[in-house]
Amino acid sequence: MIRAMPLAVLVLSSIGSGHTWAEEPPEVSVRDLSPLLDRAHKKHGLPAVAAVVIEHDHIVARGVAGVRNAGESTRAELTDRWHLGSCTKPMTATMIAALVERGELSWDTTIAQALPGLAGVMRAEYRQVNVEMLLAHRGGIRHELDVPGLWGMLWKREATPVEERRKMAEVMLAQPPKVPPGQYLYANCGYGIAGHMAESVTGKTWEQLMRELVFEPLGMTSAGFGVPWEGHPITDPWPHSSDRAPISPGPMADNPPSIGPGGTIHASIGDWAKFVIEHLRGARGANGRLLRADTFALLHRSRSGGDETPGYALGWQIAHRDWAKGKSQADTGRCLHHGGSNNSWFCLVWIAPERDFAVLCTTNIGGDGVFPKIDAVTWSVIQDHLSRSAD
Repeated sequence: MIRAMPLAVLVLSSIGSGHTWAEEPPEVSVRDLSPLLDRAHKKHGLPAVAAVVIEHDHIVARGVAGVRNAGESTRAELTDRWHLGSCTKPMTATMIAALVERGELSWDTTIAQALPGLAGVMRAEYRQVNVEMLLAHRGGIRHELDVPGLWGMLWKREATPVEERRKMAEVMLAQPPKVPPGQYLYANCGYGIAGHMAESVTGKTWEQLMRELVFEPLGMTSAGFGVPWEGHPITDPWPHSSDRAPISPGPMADNPPSIGPGGTIHASIGDWAKFVIEHLRGARGANGRLLRADTFALLHRSRSGGDETPGYALGWQIAHRDWAKGKSQADTGRCLHHGGSNNSWFCLVWIAPERDFAVLCTTNIGGDGVFPKIDAVTWSVIQDHLSRSAD
């Protein structure tokens, strides 16, 4: 079996180098992207692709093309579930923000305060690292592959997910920081520790918290954890290695739950869109179902020097693209962006608040060379939307 390996770094796509809620419009008003995606997945050799375009809080276009398994002929469907990799991170940050709004956690809550049982192993450098720093990748936490033997131990999954996250935290917090806390370093384990802090202060698992504070309020009924594989026969896309070899779905086809808060959620692309719509609204300064507008502003602020500075916020990469500018002369083309992969899937999301627009795209293949392909597919969807908007 091919082991799924973590995506070590965030890739920034090169593309274009009182609560209220609006429901999705009637089916007849949604444009079918499937013909475009059919051409794109064939051109780039992707087993399957799915995409959604969002405008004014509605899905305005969507489609799917290709097969669930490159060795079979069963077509992928819009209701299929896709692994979202590191696009889990904005969801974990959103869940923790909900806890902050409830008063169950503070952005200033430190690792030492939330995990007092680890005081005996925790190095002094980590004692003042707080949950906000972890979500901004500024906790100094090392990569999971940096510690000899850790990844193999976590891969065995010998305990419950909570126990595995605690085990990971014990090992990582005993290591010297890879960079001084406060400096940026992308770290899946930092998100794992942040998720475990939420578990410790609430007495609920990260999985429970995600369901209660994110999935259920948004109606994300397809969302779950790990590679989707339930059912006989399996009725979701299979993961694939970069040579298009199918990987048998199952618990061992994904990264271990110890880094789950950084990258193990799956969902249908329609349910993922519900989450993206929530953040599109928040990025425009509106309240959402999950959070207040001021909390969204905090989540979306770059920690690399200010609101308009490219860099990492809390669960989101901040970028600027000319195509994302609206009609105002003051517009900068500011976007929220993220990519996700466990090396056998790949997805991308772009949110362009000034255009009140977002696009999501996903494929069931990962590994070397896949990012430029899914990036190109996503850009083709964006260009298609922009050309239609200009008409």
